[in-house]
Amino acid sequence: MIAIIDYQMGNLRSVQKAFERVGHAAAITADPQVLERADHIVLPGVGAFADAIAEIRRRELVEPILGAINSGKPFLGICLGLQMLFDVGYEDGVHEGLGVIPGEVRRFDVPAEYKVPHMGWNHVAQRRPAPIFKGIDDNAHFYFVHSYYVVPKDEGVIAGEASYPNPFCAAIWRDNLFATQFHPEKSQGVGLQMLKNFAEL
Repeated sequence: MIAIIDYQMGNLRSVQKAFERVGHAAAITADPQVLERADHIVLPGVGAFADAIAEIRRRELVEPILGAINSGKPFLGICLGLQMLFDVGYEDGVHEGLGVIPGEVRRFDVPAEYKVPHMGWNHVAQRRPAPIFKGIDDNAHFYFVHSYYVVPKDEGVIAGEASYPNPFCAAIWRDNLFATQFHPEKSQGVGLQMLKNFAEL
């Protein structure tokens, strides 16, 4: 069973529907026992880093999240769900993340002709052959909506890169942990293929 972590910040239903479209049932839950029983975990997210991490702590979800990652079961972070895995975010102050991946979350500093948030379709260059990219062409286009991006201390975790206009980390992969800055559930066919790949790990 795929469990989608419910902390009231994310397009949970659209992620659930996307998994259902590729033939995999997914439950939206904040119940630690359900998360422990699940064989795949998804941490989605839309909104502000500080609010999201505070809500995760308030709901006592930090331990279940870290436990799921450490257990070796496939784990997928989406957008804000990627950013919260890092040490620190700088949105409206300095906020401690989950500290799973060493690094930080920075705001785009781009030329005036580039709007922030970065919104819309962008190609993703595959830096490493992550299992979630199976059957997806290099430089395929995915849908992004974000003002901040992650900067891993170890560039070896980067699985995909996009540019706006400079290259930034668009996906990470470390063992059973996968996370994307883009939204697979909004990325049409390639996004559905990615979710199917994840569900079948």
